[in-house]
Amino acid sequence: MRTAAYSRATKETDICLSISLDGSGKTNLSTGVGFFDHMLDAFSRFAQVDLSLSCKGDTHVDAHHTVEDVGICLGKAIRDALGDRAGIRRAGSAYMPMDEALAFAAIDISGRPFLAFQAEFTAPMCGAMDTQLAEEFFRAVTVNAGLTVHMSVLAGRNDHHKMEALFKAFGLALRDAMRIDERIQGVLSTKGALD
Repeated sequence: MRTAAYSRATKETDICLSISLDGSGKTNLSTGVGFFDHMLDAFSRFAQVDLSLSCKGDTHVDAHHTVEDVGICLGKAIRDALGDRAGIRRAGSAYMPMDEALAFAAIDISGRPFLAFQAEFTAPMCGAMDTQLAEEFFRAVTVNAGLTVHMSVLAGRNDHHKMEALFKAFGLALRDAMRIDERIQGVLSTKGALD
């Protein structure tokens, strides 16, 4: 089982997180931001990772520190759980429709962090989560896990649907990229290293 735990405490947030990459989508989530919990649950179920997370954050200010810091911790835990990345498919992509919305995500577990994010939201908030925080979350995960990620919302009117399609597409793409392929010896790289 590829597992990892990560904790982080600052003046803004106190986070404890554990992940199993070879899980079944079980979650135990408490971030203090209900909509964010819903998005993390969607990600976990579609990635088929087990995720346990508690975060006490300064949500009396807003959700920014909570969402970004959870992304940092999740990225570091994914990186640690992947270990030397030997035998993984490395790249994955997925389209995810949700009613009128359609999102796309492509991931390369490359060791070279890069996020290309294209999504427009019409409302400033989904529940208690600022819609601008979607990009901040995915950037934090991308940088700290060492991923190259391209994400976009290709269609949609409802911001909840667009956001949820993004999180599910990311989960599906990550599930594909981190899958073990017994035919792959070592790391899948022409230079023999992923960094």
